[in-house]
Amino acid sequence: MNLLSLESLLSYWSATEVATNLLVFFNLLGALLLGLVVGYERSFHGRAAGMRTYGLVCMASAALTVIAGYPGYWYGGHSLVIATSDPTRIIQGIVTGIGFLGAGVIMKEGFNISGLTTAASIWASSAIGILVGVGFYAAAMLLTLLSAACMLWVSKLEAWLPSHTAVSITMRFIKSFEPSEEVLRRVARERSYEIALGSLAITFQDGQSEWHFVAVAMSKKAEPIAELANELTKFGGVETFRISHARN
Repeated sequence: MNLLSLESLLSYWSATEVATNLLVFFNLLGALLLGLVVGYERSFHGRAAGMRTYGLVCMASAALTVIAGYPGYWYGGHSLVIATSDPTRIIQGIVTGIGFLGAGVIMKEGFNISGLTTAASIWASSAIGILVGVGFYAAAMLLTLLSAACMLWVSKLEAWLPSHTAVSITMRFIKSFEPSEEVLRRVARERSYEIALGSLAITFQDGQSEWHFVAVAMSKKAEPIAELANELTKFGGVETFRISHARN
């Protein structure tokens, strides 16, 4: 059979191929929605991996898994191509390599972690390429649309849904000043914040102590970061401070 013939090319868009691609799409859509639900729990608690990251990873994982159930429809149903190759080994190598590539774009600075959604989108892009490679063109196009929609609009949905914002605070105290953790926690509670468990880190150098911690807003009444900064300028014993939004 001439693989460039019209008949061969149309086989990629036959009724059975399109129906199989639609089944794959429904699996991807379901995985995306379920991933968003799990991601919202993390986003609600101010974690770095939120709805977009979980949605993309869940959807890409489903794409790589579901196509294994339809090997007879790979390459437009050309069984000769499948018989002389082992695409699953190639897919395995791609997924492993993309994992290292995605890890390279994840950055951590203090309590802030960035690049997780970019890493997830790279992995989703590899799944799109794999779908194209095995001839599931319609499913690849639909996965592309779902991935783009996830990155464009889910962040707006995430911002609209209720969640606990978190701020990263570093306070350097003047020499001979002895800060109190109990006082710090009480002051935070008065402003509708709670110091996250296990986030407090203390360093001491040249007679000065420096405290690092993450404060999580407990309600919408929590003071915005600008007001917190203004209050820290009046906080007794503080020489310098740094405050920023945290995704931990």
